[in-house]
Amino acid sequence: MTTQAQTAEPAGRRTKRKPSFVEKTIAGIALSIETAVFSEENARRAGFLQRRDPRMKVAAFLVLIVAAGLSRDWLALAGLYALVFAAALASNIDMKLFLKRVWFGIPLFSGIVVLPSIFIVGGQALFHIPLGFYTLHASRAGTEAAGIFVLRVGVSVSMAILLILTTKWADVLKSLRFFRVPNIFVLILAMTYRYIFLFLHTINGMFLARKSRVVARTSGKEQRWWVVSSIGVLMSRSFRMSDEVYQAMLARGFDNQYRTLTYFEMNTADWLMGAAALCVSGLALYATWFVF
Repeated sequence: MTTQAQTAEPAGRRTKRKPSFVEKTIAGIALSIETAVFSEENARRAGFLQRRDPRMKVAAFLVLIVAAGLSRDWLALAGLYALVFAAALASNIDMKLFLKRVWFGIPLFSGIVVLPSIFIVGGQALFHIPLGFYTLHASRAGTEAAGIFVLRVGVSVSMAILLILTTKWADVLKSLRFFRVPNIFVLILAMTYRYIFLFLHTINGMFLARKSRVVARTSGKEQRWWVVSSIGVLMSRSFRMSDEVYQAMLARGFDNQYRTLTYFEMNTADWLMGAAALCVSGLALYATWFVF
């Protein structure tokens, strides 16, 4: 009995292996597609911002982002973030997804970037970090400036993500054309967004085909060689597909204009939202530059 238990335990351990590079890549691609699809589902929900005109939303969020970028006081930035958080709750979006996208992305990176300024900016020392022959002195002014910078980036990114989560991508592009954004820029954005998912599906199919044809575990060298060759195949497919798509667009009457079937119409609530965005932005700037 003891011998069987001892021999069975290593066999059970051998069955638990770490996922391979191919499996991790497939899971990452599937997660990216799932996240994008879920974002479109948020834009179709019955919420406060989903019912607003996309043109007014783009203009209102642009004004608020400019106000957040020019604000220098944490109270004004905290008030702007509270407004964004309330709008997200009223829009019935997934708050877990919203907070994860905001605070595990650009603001975290900006915090790492601005971290050295805590020890470079002079002023009253807040705390000390001894490092053997040298001691780092963190100043109060540098810490406050770094905190305001991270909060400013967090508020701006929150507004941008909230706009994307509550507005269909086609409506965002059509709103850009309303504000006289160059047509070529809008076309590039539209084609890039659409074909990113097509190439993700293509890559996913290539990895699944690879996984279904490989029986034993391959070496790192073989996996790297396959990845390099797959990149070349994907690039060749993308060039060929771009030419075929453009020829198909010309055959169907493409005249270098971006058009959608969506019809925009302003109502009273949209104008009130725009006026409220202007008032809030003005108050934030006034509180930053004249009060504090």
